[in-house]
Amino acid sequence: MDSQKPTVFIDGAEGTTGLLLAQRLQSHGGVTLLQIDPALRKDPQAKKEMIAKADLTVLCLPDGAARESVALAGENDRVLDASTAHRVDPEFLYGLPELMEDGGAALREAKRASVPGCHATGFLLGVTPLVRAGLVSPDAALTCYSLTGYSGGGKKMIADYEAETRPIGQEDGLTPPRPYALGQQHKHLPEMAKIAGLKNPPVFCPVVGDFLRGMAVTVFLPAGICDAEPEEVRQALEEAYAGCQYVRVEDPPANGFIDPCLCNETNDAVLYVCGVKGRMTVTCVIDNLGKGSSGAAVQCIELMLGLENR
Repeated sequence: MDSQKPTVFIDGAEGTTGLLLAQRLQSHGGVTLLQIDPALRKDPQAKKEMIAKADLTVLCLPDGAARESVALAGENDRVLDASTAHRVDPEFLYGLPELMEDGGAALREAKRASVPGCHATGFLLGVTPLVRAGLVSPDAALTCYSLTGYSGGGKKMIADYEAETRPIGQEDGLTPPRPYALGQQHKHLPEMAKIAGLKNPPVFCPVVGDFLRGMAVTVFLPAGICDAEPEEVRQALEEAYAGCQYVRVEDPPANGFIDPCLCNETNDAVLYVCGVKGRMTVTCVIDNLGKGSSGAAVQCIELMLGLENR
């Protein structure tokens, strides 16, 4: 073990996010990963000892298990939670540095922080600067849809899509896009409203596509919701992300098609402002396993441990 490097314990390293995070950190080279005995990975005392030993523990667990692990952590133990469990908890710092006034500096001292949800990240990056600039009211009734790769559903959905027997509606070897979570109870909705400064969450329609990873989150800005010119909206976004390493605003694609896989294998986010005054959309493209998951976790880890971006 390199005693000069900070130590990180991934609680839940067997899941999709945990596995990718471990791979990213191993390639990163700036930390030492602590390994728990596989036979003890669900043992509370063993986990408590690992949490106390690590400079930072990252939780890649279901919500209930994440709450149990947080309860094992001491007051001075540092925890970064990648689950949904603590994203609107006032004791946890919401880890989206590009929307933090200090650029994420507060993460350096945080004892508790959370990794944002993937859909929420795309929504927040597109909407929050507009609310702050007064171009969208906190009272606005927003509508949003998000096209995502099937890896967002975790191991079970990945197995379903990659099995010989594909999901329903198979045609020419592909499964058509499928809307889901239509009851307006999606687990990302609370953070979408709170962090954006909205009084109510958007009407939200996620859609799973037949591709592994990638995401395009689109927010509608009709007349009455946003009465600014497209140039004003773009300017507000450009000013909000000036100097940001990972977020940029680009012209809409010349061919008229937005590629949800544009940012795959990166921690980047690309924003597009499309349409005309009174009939606009803002679309944010990210990798749901990058900026929307393990990549965002690495970004938070770097800030929490004072590491340079690599």
